[in-house]
Amino acid sequence: MAWTMNRCFVTLAILFLWRVEEMAEACSCSRVHPQQAFCNSDVVIRAKVVGTEEVDSGNDIYGNPIKRIKYEIKQIKMFKGPNQDIDAVYTAPTSAMCGVTLETNGKKEYLITGKLENDGTMHVTLCDFLEPWEELSATQKKNLIQRYQTGCECKITCCTSVPCVVRTPTECLWTDWFIEKLTNGEQAKHFACIKRSDDSCAWYRGAAPPKKDFLDIEDP
Repeated sequence: MAWTMNRCFVTLAILFLWRVEEMAEACSCSRVHPQQAFCNSDVVIRAKVVGTEEVDSGNDIYGNPIKRIKYEIKQIKMFKGPNQDIDAVYTAPTSAMCGVTLETNGKKEYLITGKLENDGTMHVTLCDFLEPWEELSATQKKNLIQRYQTGCECKITCCTSVPCVVRTPTECLWTDWFIEKLTNGEQAKHFACIKRSDDSCAWYRGAAPPKKDFLDIEDP
């Protein structure tokens, strides 16, 4: 009897640990260049967070309340989005559910990308591009104004191992992860993939002097 109880306890412990591991790995995001994040987002804003609270957001299929974190923000500039100011962004309550954590003292400014929900609210996740404004390069800030938008018809292909190839003329090869093991490397900081006059796409050099690290860099 004792052996059976111990076996049941071990089984439950394994199931519990498996569940914890599953939750910890629940949020998985693909590597995205800042331009892709811009093009894929409904809203792109510069803002600072001035308050936070946990709010109910309806119920799940079992009738349990769904919690979300509401960050009250002060919008500084909108680069992409609806014709109205965004006064709050919503996110999941934990990182396992792809929720983000922002400073709420109103001092740090962020670049925030996210989705616009049917009720008009903005939702952000760990898979969105969300960076402190001061950590963006001068070129990234400049590209937000117009250049990223001009390349939204292009495709940025992430290179993770050799051989790295592009299959169509409308692709730009993104090699930051392969070369630097960073998603916010030199290409992400200083280049935008935009359409050229012949409808092909190529990396465009921004304000920073380019380094000859990439084979497919050229001015359009």
